Amino acid sequence: MLTLIIIMVGLIIGSFVNVCIYRLPQNQSIITPSSHCMTCNTHLKPWDLIPFLSYLLSRGRCRYCGVTFSSRYFVLEILTAILFVWCLYIFGVSLELLKALILTSFLLVITFIDYDHQLILDKVLLWLFGAGVVINLWTNSLEIWDMISASLLGGGILLLIALVSRGGMGGGDIKFATALGIWLGWEYLLLTLLLSFIFGGVGGLLLLAFKLKTRKDFIPFGPFIALGALVSTLYGNQIITWYLERL
Repeated sequence: MLTLIIIMVGLIIGSFVNVCIYRLPQNQSIITPSSHCMTCNTHLKPWDLIPFLSYLLSRGRCRYCGVTFSSRYFVLEILTAILFVWCLYIFGVSLELLKALILTSFLLVITFIDYDHQLILDKVLLWLFGAGVVINLWTNSLEIWDMISASLLGGGILLLIALVSRGGMGGGDIKFATALGIWLGWEYLLLTLLLSFIFGGVGGLLLLAFKLKTRKDFIPFGPFIALGALVSTLYGNQIITWYLERL
């Protein structure tokens, strides 16, 4: 029953994540206007907005004009539900689960906006930063000094890379790492950055190999930072322990 509840919550949050990804880069409100078809502008009814089911029942089309909706809306809802169940499996019913679910939602929004628009929006990072402070103080996960030091460390490392590489790292990535320091603390943040460079190297090669990107295309680094943060959140303790045992 609990897993089913988490799946339903994940599908609902995934639907909201889709709204954020579409509207925020266009400086639109994520609350108003209500959801509507982008082609015929018909406002969708509540039964048109049931996550997962509405897409299946309508066969991925608008019931009013017949235009085909992007399958990514459906895929992202499923992905969010899967990640939420994954978090439940790792943390069980706990405050750490709540923290992981909130962070995962932010990571999805940042990942897909950066992939689509090569932007990591300040307004999303400000909410990420603020939510991190509140959730850590509430759960006693990190002390203020730990959050501040990790935040400065994360932003400082990427800023140094940007200066040395003369623009090889974007300002959004620097601010993203700064905000993640608030959530993760310095140990998990360092692991996140290490993993992000590994994922970035492998991911870049795969994008080129499958011709999703060319050598002339800009490949955003934000999604790889987000993936590193997710892995660190879920398995950071095991990875760090495994590494220290082999020193």
